[in-house]
This record gives sequence, C-alpha cells and structure tokens, in this order.
Amino acid sequence: SIGAMWAVPRRLFATTSATSSRCTPFPRAKPRLLSAPRLLSTIARDYDVVVCGGGVIGASVAYHTILADPRLRVCVVERDVRYTHASAMLSAGGIRQQFSLPANIQLSLYGLDFLRRAASDLCVPGEEPPDLQFKEQGYLFLASEQGEATLRRNHATQRAEGVDWMRLLDPDELATRFPWMDVGGVALGCLGEHSEGWFDPWALLTALRSKARSLGVTFHAGEVTGFDLERTAPGAIRAVRVADAEGGSSLVGAREVVNAAGAFAGQLVGLCGAGVAPLPVAARKRCVFSFDVGSRGGAREARGVPPGGTTPLVVDPSGVYFRPEGGSGQFLCGVSPPKARGDPDYDDVGALDAVDHDLFEEVIWPALYQRCEAFGSLKVSSSWAGFYEYNTLDQNAVIGRHPHVHNLVLCNGFSGHGLQQSPGAGRAVAELLTAGTYQTVDVSCFGFDRVARGEPLFEQNIV
Repeated sequence: SIGAMWAVPRRLFATTSATSSRCTPFPRAKPRLLSAPRLLSTIARDYDVVVCGGGVIGASVAYHTILADPRLRVCVVERDVRYTHASAMLSAGGIRQQFSLPANIQLSLYGLDFLRRAASDLCVPGEEPPDLQFKEQGYLFLASEQGEATLRRNHATQRAEGVDWMRLLDPDELATRFPWMDVGGVALGCLGEHSEGWFDPWALLTALRSKARSLGVTFHAGEVTGFDLERTAPGAIRAVRVADAEGGSSLVGAREVVNAAGAFAGQLVGLCGAGVAPLPVAARKRCVFSFDVGSRGGAREARGVPPGGTTPLVVDPSGVYFRPEGGSGQFLCGVSPPKARGDPDYDDVGALDAVDHDLFEEVIWPALYQRCEAFGSLKVSSSWAGFYEYNTLDQNAVIGRHPHVHNLVLCNGFSGHGLQQSPGAGRAVAELLTAGTYQTVDVSCFGFDRVARGEPLFEQNIV
C-alpha cells in the first residue's frame, strides 16, 4: 500500500466560522511532500493514484484519499464531464439504512453522517457551504404475507447494527399513520422515522469535486482507453492511456489505479486483457417518472393525496417505489423491470434515449393506484432513464484489489445504492490505499474473492 511508505496523518476537518457562512481555511498538519498539478487543461505524467471515473464514487475516493494523506498526487479521469449520463445524477437520490447485510447498513450509516457534516467538511474556503437538500422523511418498506418474515429479519439485523429508529407497523397502524394508503395486500411495514430520505445528487457531486480539487486533486477530462501492464503474476498497471476530446492521447504513470467507472466498470477491467478475470458488472437501464396528482374527478376527496412534507419514500410489495418531489402533489416513481419483461445489458449510453413508457402504464401505474386511490388521476410530467451499475452475480458492491492485477482497486457494482454508499465506499478504498487495510467499516465481504468462487452474497433489500 501507499501507506507503507508514508504514515497516515490524523484526519482533519474544515470548520465553519460562528460569525460567517463562509468556510474557514482548511488546516494542514504536515507540509505537502509532492506537488499536486492543478491545471485542468494538462495532465501530469505520473500520479500516485489514478481514479478511472469521476462520478460520486470516484470523487469520494479522491476526496478521502487526499484527506488521508495530503502528500499524494491524485488524478481523476472522467469522460462525461457534464455528467449527462452519470447514474447518480439520474437516480431518485435516496439514502436508507434498511438493508439486510451489516456491511451495507454500516456504509449507509457513514453516508448519513457524511451528509449531515457536508456543510462544514466539504466547504471550500471563501465559498458558500454546500446545501445537499437532505429531506429526512424516511423510507417505508411494505411487505406482503410472503415477505413479512424477511422484513422482520432485516429489521432485527438493523437494530443489531445500532439502527433503532426503524418501526414495524401492522396494517391498522399504517392506515392510521398514512390515511391516504390502501393497505390491501400489506401484512407489515417498516418505517425509518428519521435518518432516511433523499437528497440532491448533483449537490453532493459538485461539493465532493470542489473540495477534492481544493485539496490538490486533479480532475482531467478524458477517456481511459487502455493500460500498460507488467505481465507478471499477479500483473500490475504501469500506466493508464487516456484519450482527450481533441483526439490526443496521454500515457499516465500510476502507482495505484481505482476502477470507479460505474456502469461500464466491467469494460474497464476488460482493457487489462486476456487472463484477467472479468468483473460481472453491466449497465442495466432504469426509468424514473415524475408525475402530478390533480384534484379532478374528486381524487383528493376520495382518498387524499399523500402530503409532500411528511410522506416517506414508499417501496411497495410489487417493487414499485414513489416519493414526493417538489411542490404539493408532485412525485417521482420507478421500478426494476419484472423478470418477464427482460432486463438486458447495454454497451452504450445511447440506450438511455428511450424511456420505457409501457413499463409505467402496465406495471407502475396499476401498483400506484392500488396503493393510493388519488393516484388514479395522475399525469406524467417528465421521465428519463439512467443506468444501474448492476452486479450480475449478487447485486452487491465489489470493493478491493483485483487478484490478477495487484494495483487495480475495484469500487463497483453497487446496483442502485452507489450514491448513498459513495462516502463509505470512498473512505474504504482510501483506507486500503493508504493503510493497506480497512480501518472503519470492514467491507472485505465485498471483495473479488466471492466473484472468483462464484459464491453470491445477496442483499435482500434491493429496490
């Protein structure tokens, strides 16, 4: 690890002045040993860490790495500099602790703490503190009789991990607390009464990038097109080949390389060539729909529209989810495609141009109407598609070193919960790079070993 050469300094935090909304200068405990290039138009020949992918995962890795050791030269390479197709930017922006695996719960607990501290920790001196627009309105998982036992087991696991704000609600309690809800077919609900909800993905990404850049991280616009490898056992990446928009190409030396390429992380591993075990991560399309609920036809009077300020993100037994968005009567919704409809892998972002409106008409809307009568009069106002970085083995993250390329660190395959776990995953990778081991949340269960063995580690609460 890099930490074998340089000791890890004590973690430092930016603070906010009591008399000003602007941030105070970030303190430095030690002088920088290696100068960090800052020009976006150029890229240095050698870096200690090259992060391939500059979305929330890559930006978090860079931020936590430079925070752990300010002397490191860290470069992030991102091809979609406008983040037009970035998975997190096209998501519903949720964060929850309602998982079945302890490691997933702990990663999201750190994500929660990170969001709450972002205004101070991610503030750049001289700039306004970031506002992530975190709405702590909770998640509500609904289970049928068939899923009740699983929901109870998950609840017990969450409490064992210190999450004591989850409340189990029977149908009568659900109907009392949410009078707009039709509880038909529901045997049990689990509500996060606080500490869960949704936030602005763009605000988190821009805050991470700005803070990381202020600490010395270089962000470079370009596409990783190949690697220069040592053909040893295990192999090692000597340099990363990066193509820019003008058609030029640079060979960038790297001591450590982090795969944070999101939905196309599998393709990045494929650049290592034959003999390197593939990463089972593919791009799977997910559609999000925004809708308004009007008062025509007496819908509001019949059941009532879920109030925007108190309604949680609801996950129906059918898998359909919805949550408030914006003003009164406005919502977002979506669902993972049922198996019968197929869920193909995609190789190109062009697939995102087509939204599956039949999925809304045939799957989502009937489930919404069954759960809330007011949704019978909804009107879709907008829709879009984004990619899940889908782990085809078990829909869980793959974090850690690749066994065939010892300086290639994976941080991929989150299958829909990468945004909320980006702070924790970024910190875990930074610990691996600088200290050689996980020091806070042990994510070794997400290592590549299970992929090599073909032994899935399933998460029961995938939305």
